[in-house]
Formats: sequence, C-alpha cells, structure tokens
Amino acid sequence: MAGMVLYSETLYPDDAVERGIFGPDIRVVFAGAARIAEIPDTLAAEAEGLMIFRHFLTGDDLARFPRLRAVVRMGVGYDRLDRAACARRGILVCNVPDYGTTEVADHAMALALALRRGLLLHHAAQRAAPPAAWTYLDHPLIRRNDTLTFGILGLGRIGTAVALRAKAFGARVIAYDPYQPNGVERALGIARARSLEDLLAVADTLSLHTPLTPETLGMIGAAELAKLPRGAVVVNTARGPILDIEALAAAMQSGHIAGAGLDVLPTEPPVEPVPTLLAAYRARAPWVEGRLIITPHSAFHTPEAWQDIRVKSAETMRAALLGPRPQNVITPEMF
Repeated sequence: MAGMVLYSETLYPDDAVERGIFGPDIRVVFAGAARIAEIPDTLAAEAEGLMIFRHFLTGDDLARFPRLRAVVRMGVGYDRLDRAACARRGILVCNVPDYGTTEVADHAMALALALRRGLLLHHAAQRAAPPAAWTYLDHPLIRRNDTLTFGILGLGRIGTAVALRAKAFGARVIAYDPYQPNGVERALGIARARSLEDLLAVADTLSLHTPLTPETLGMIGAAELAKLPRGAVVVNTARGPILDIEALAAAMQSGHIAGAGLDVLPTEPPVEPVPTLLAAYRARAPWVEGRLIITPHSAFHTPEAWQDIRVKSAETMRAALLGPRPQNVITPEMF
C-alpha cells in the first residue's frame, strides 16, 4: 500500500472514479472540512497526498502533515498554496492546467464579444422604463472586429485558445508572454509583443491569461490602463489581483476604458466594502450600465469540466505518488 490520498473537501458522492484511477495501492479519504485547519490530526498524520480545491494551504498547515509527499491543486491557479513552504519540505506541488481550457477561452471571448457588439447596452436600453427607441445605439464599445487588435497577456493553454478564437472572429491578434519560446506566435499566425508596453499600446481589447505570481500581482494598474488605446475593453478571466480594479473603475468613469468583463475579483467572494466597480454594477449606476459584465468566477464551469477536474486531478496525484514520472509540476522558478 503506497499510502493515503486525502481530499480536503468532499466534492463527490462516492470514490468510484478515484478508486478506478488509483487502484489498490492508494486509499482515498474525503475529509469534508470547511478549511484545512479542521482536518482531523489523525487524517493529516497519515496523508501522503493532499488534494486542494477551494482551500488555502499555509506553511503552518503543512506542519500537521508529516508524511506528505505531494499536493495537487485541483485547478489551474496555484496561488492559494504556500509553494515555498512545500519546496522546503521537498513536497511536490502539481496543478491541473487543462481541465477548463475551452470553457475559459469561450467565456473570455463571450465577454469581449458581448461588449463589442453592444449586447448589454441594448439590453439595458430596451428594458428601461420607458424603453429606448427601437433603434441602434452609437457607442465607443461597438466596433467591427477586423478593425480591432485583440491583445492577450499570457500565451499559455487558455491564452492560446483565446488567440485562435479571436483570430477566427477576424481580429488582429497580438500576445505578450516572455516565457514562451520564439516562434510560438508564428505557429499560431499571430503577432508577438516584445514588451508589455508594446502590447498595451495597440490592444483595443486586452484579455488577461497569466497565473497570479509575485511578478503578475498588480501588473495592470492605472499606468498600464492609461497606455491602452482610448475606447479599449478589458477582460479578466485569470485572477483578480492581477488587475487593479479601483484603477479600472477610474478609467471607466473617465471614459478611457469603454467596457470591461470580469470573471474574477481581488477578493472572492467579495466582502464589504466591495470594490467601487462592483458596487456601481449592483446599483446599476448609469456610468457602468451596459459597459460592465461581472460573473462569479464561473468561466470554467460545465459538467464536462467538472468531470475533467475529477479525473485529471486523480491522474496527476497517481503519477506523483506512483510514477512513472510526475505531471504538471509547479517548479520553484514558477513561484
């Protein structure tokens, strides 16, 4: 018996899928804890693998897991794990980078297209009391795709999928990602920005697809938003803290940013006092009506994606504990 894999939450009604993947060498336990600190000491002491979905894992938490060999984040982002503490203990950290690639890419494009076609503007106008005249609206948001440059920050799996979608809709696509090798852009048939500034200078639509790291925290702030062309759209389906949401609110109020689509916020779920943009959105303030879409970190969600999370997470943990080699390893230089 290789050991026990502990799921900090109880996500599934049974462990049939997990047992089929792990086989007889690994025992699966669902802790059903509201947070890591509530996992019983007896389970923590036995676990060799730890599955994390919603929870945060701190260095103090790790002290309760003396046998831990691997942590799998059941999703793409690994910012909720104390990777430095894991590295000091020699604990493998892995993620599941490909479970919702198509969903998040589709969601990012849906946000951008809904804004650029004025769907929300017309929706708001036609349900007003009294409804607006039965005619089109002129607004800086509404533009023809093949006159626009679609900028992508981060050309990983999701960023690449968005690039292909934006290209199919006729936009000129340009991406900035200093960690991708030369020639990736040629394989995709898109342009490559050599700096963030070069990307911002031409991006009529800016779509964010980077992980949250010390480098990307606050990467898009007031100064960066000001470098976008006037009338730009900003889409964030990555992580909330990458984007300064208060700076975005100010840029939208000034009219420099025409619209925004956000699936993520700096604090989730939001707590009082909520960001200016969210408060205005909930109040249907005139300056955001039709110009802002907020979804509750739901871009990944489909039944198929949930099944992928379940299967791919177990496969990743099995590879980490039983081999032949670990998959999707988050290495120290990725911290």
